[in-house]
Amino acid sequence: MCCNMKIVVLDGYNKNPGDLSWGPLYEMGEVTIYDHTAPEEVLARMQDAPIVLTNKVKITAEIMDQNPQLKYIGVTATGFDPVDCAAAKEHGIVVTNVPVYGTNSVAQHIMALLLEITNRVSLHNESVHAGDWCRSQDFCYWKAPLHELDGKTIAIIGYGRIGQAAGRMARAFGMKVLAVDTYHIPGHTDATYVELEEALAQADVITLHCGLTAENKGLICKENINKMKDGVIILNAARGGLIVEQDLVDALKSGKVGFAGVDVISAEPMKKGNVLLEAPNCLITPHIAGCSIEARERLLQVSMDNVKAFLDGNPINVVNR
Repeated sequence: MCCNMKIVVLDGYNKNPGDLSWGPLYEMGEVTIYDHTAPEEVLARMQDAPIVLTNKVKITAEIMDQNPQLKYIGVTATGFDPVDCAAAKEHGIVVTNVPVYGTNSVAQHIMALLLEITNRVSLHNESVHAGDWCRSQDFCYWKAPLHELDGKTIAIIGYGRIGQAAGRMARAFGMKVLAVDTYHIPGHTDATYVELEEALAQADVITLHCGLTAENKGLICKENINKMKDGVIILNAARGGLIVEQDLVDALKSGKVGFAGVDVISAEPMKKGNVLLEAPNCLITPHIAGCSIEARERLLQVSMDNVKAFLDGNPINVVNR
């Protein structure tokens, strides 16, 4: 294995703001790690580097044309859309990703959003700290209705690894699990497979765990929301483009959708004026579902394993064969 090869990490802060170690990577070559890289900085920073790691920084065909030394692009995420993989294949550049690292972390975050909606923990914590309990004549009080999950129906759209993990957690709360997916796991009995129309009609909670495709872009739209139960809860930790945000806001304002909890939005980072900011009963977290320290440790380890395997001549997790 060559240890003199230049290795550049374009946006390391996203998954390692300093609480984890890139240590093993320094044993593989001459390493430069940038916290962030603006589009106009990409070419200069990649210069002379055969190995580049990126999380969200785009690497286009044009950039590849101007970096003939480039041999490897490691995407430090599961989704590899920042890289033009077809162009990379034409240039003979290996592109890898991290296929599994945050399964349980994402599923747990979905449950955290759901429990915040049903139990209103933050609302009551803020109330107590504001002195409401000290002023109360009663030993308990509640500021909003509280709900049990037991007996409710959750529809999981996209029943892959994360969807299945969310299903396991939902069943632990006594929920009935419906699964919507083009692939049905043979012999699987933990969830009932249904078509989308049935899921929309039956679910008390709908959670999205599918990839974003041309076919399902805007899946949660006015037409489909109208097919749902009144007061339905909608959760999304998959891709922001699965939801028509204005339609969701309108449904939240009308009460057709009772609550929403989203960890992803249409354009990230969020811009001022995003319509979701004006929506009632809408929890928004900044794309952190897969950011537990345990998940990020796995991500870094696999990312560095991918580089080592490439240098050893046996690349793994290749997405552009």
